[in-house]
Amino acid sequence: MKNLLLLPLLLMVISCGHSTDSTQAAVDTIPMMVMQIQKCSRLYTTEYHVHKIITHGDEQRFDAKLLGKHISVPLPMGSRKVAIPLDATLKAYIDFNSFTASNIHRSGNKIEVFLPDPVIELTSTRIDHKGVKQSVSLLRRNFTDAELAHYEQQGRKAIIDDIANSDITESARENASSILIPILEQMGYKEKDITITFRRDFAPGDIQRFIEYDNNETKQK
Repeated sequence: MKNLLLLPLLLMVISCGHSTDSTQAAVDTIPMMVMQIQKCSRLYTTEYHVHKIITHGDEQRFDAKLLGKHISVPLPMGSRKVAIPLDATLKAYIDFNSFTASNIHRSGNKIEVFLPDPVIELTSTRIDHKGVKQSVSLLRRNFTDAELAHYEQQGRKAIIDDIANSDITESARENASSILIPILEQMGYKEKDITITFRRDFAPGDIQRFIEYDNNETKQK
């Protein structure tokens, strides 16, 4: 993924709706804990801005058979190329609406919270039309709007395919921890006794299952 910029979101603990009074009595009942965590609802944890240059080139060729053999020769002044700057925004969130007591494991003073699977949204893509560069030979026509739109779709797919090579899920876990640990501390647990983790480690092929497309995006296979 080219020119990947990770922008950690400014996540406020108060957004989950829990008290910040450090004198609050310790509460270690699982139902109360579940209720507090569910208040986070859909917790956006990470935002990536991606800048990608999509390139495409083709050429006209002369195809014929000579002495029973196929020959293909590029025509003079029959090539064209295009470079399309594409900006995209990806966001990762964790949906706590289905969070239950089964996501919590407690052993004495130690507690482990298993996060629901992250969800990754491709929220927007935009072509920098002023930055589009075309090189078209005299015998060729310019790229059409339909062709440029098709290459944009290919760029979106390339960005999605590159998500598996990023650390977006790990970033989602770390930023979710920055929200949940203070909640658990308010309920009487010490930070050293708190573990926040996803339910399992994710292989690159798993990431595709977590991608959610907004209404303006088309899912590519």
